[in-house]
Amino acid sequence: MHIYLPELSVSHYLLVRGLEKAGLQERDVTVVNTSDADIVSAFATDDVKATVAWNPQLSAIKRTPDTTEVFDSSSVPGELIDAMVVNTQVLQDNPALGKALTGAWFEMMSLMKAGNTDALNAMAAASGTDITSYQAQLKTTHLFYTPADDLKFVTDPALVTTMRHVAQFSFEKGLLGEGAQSADFLGMRFPGNVTLGDESNIKLRFDDTYLKMAAAGTL
Repeated sequence: MHIYLPELSVSHYLLVRGLEKAGLQERDVTVVNTSDADIVSAFATDDVKATVAWNPQLSAIKRTPDTTEVFDSSSVPGELIDAMVVNTQVLQDNPALGKALTGAWFEMMSLMKAGNTDALNAMAAASGTDITSYQAQLKTTHLFYTPADDLKFVTDPALVTTMRHVAQFSFEKGLLGEGAQSADFLGMRFPGNVTLGDESNIKLRFDDTYLKMAAAGTL
C-alpha cells in the first residue's frame, strides 16, 4: 500500500506508531512524500487511497465520500506534542522572558476555555480556517488549560517513554546527524533531573520552573 504524507514529519511518526500498534512495520507499506499543502488535492485523485494528515487538512479529507479514518493520535495519547521552545542560554539570561511567555500562554488558554469569541476567531485565522472548523478541531485536541494540568503532564514519567519513541524515530530517519551511533546520541533532561540519552550532550530540556510559578500564582 502507498501512503501519502510529508516525509520525516509528525505525520510520518504517527504512521510508524500506528503500524506498530497493528503489528506492522514501515517496510510493509510505501511512503510517498507529499507536502501538507498538496495532501488534500492528492487525496482527491483516484490514485491516492491512503494518507496521513492533521487539521485543518484532515477535516477536508474526512468530508470525502467513502473515507474511513483508521488510526488517530488518541491511540498514542501525549505523544504528538506541540511545544514552545526557547534557547536555554537565552532563558537563563532573561528569566523575565520565561515568565512573560508562560503568563501569555495561560492567559490565552483562559480566554479560549471561556469561549471568548475574539480569541477563538484569532486562533482560527492563525490556523488557516474558520471558527466553526476550528471549534470542531478543538473537540479532538487535548489542551492544557491550566498550569497545574501542564505541570502534571511534563512531570509524568510517561513523557520520558514518549521521547524515547521520538528519539528512536529520529535516529532511524537520520535526523540526529551523521555522527549519531544510536538513539541515545543526543541527551534530554526532564524535571527532577531525569535524563534520557547522552548526559554529556544534552540538547533538549523540559523545564518546569515557570510552570511551577504559574501554578503557584507567583509569575
